[in-house]
Amino acid sequence: MDASVLAAIARWPDVPAVFGWLSLTARGQWRIRGEPIANEAIREFIGRNYAADARGRWYFQNGPQRVYVTLELAPWAYRVQGDGTLRTHAGRMPRELRAAALLDNGFLALQTDLGAGGIDDRDLPRLLQALADRDGGPLAEDAVEEWIGGSGEAWLWAGHLGLAGGAVHVQRMDAAGLGDCFGFVRAPAPD
Repeated sequence: MDASVLAAIARWPDVPAVFGWLSLTARGQWRIRGEPIANEAIREFIGRNYAADARGRWYFQNGPQRVYVTLELAPWAYRVQGDGTLRTHAGRMPRELRAAALLDNGFLALQTDLGAGGIDDRDLPRLLQALADRDGGPLAEDAVEEWIGGSGEAWLWAGHLGLAGGAVHVQRMDAAGLGDCFGFVRAPAPD
């Protein structure tokens, strides 16, 4: 977090938290009261001061005030870079792949050392190139179509994304259960 934010927390430790104002779309767009935040400096400030509490509720630390984030899909939107590596919507680079899931709503979700995130749907075709069979061989086009259609299996190889870790089986999951499985709260509420 920014030094100015940490100093504000120390100076005013008991500022009440805010719920229901800030949200994050599946593509990683910050919104305040449903409206996109257009100012790049503000988006970067939010990204630098974005974290989770012990209960898996994600928030933006705005000076001394914690602003909890309502998540459309997951805490991170992962984007596939030109070199095949991943970055979050806030520019952070994960180091390790821990799990993957194909959701019933068509999104692909990953669990990394940074936490859970959905692959930006615009990057899904590039990510599909990192899918493999059980032995690490690339999935043929018909096997990918079969897998997307609900049959067959796929593994995601961390090394194809520039991440540590081996292959993870891509499980199938209801989008509604993603938070419980990957350890985050989609719609934080006050205690």
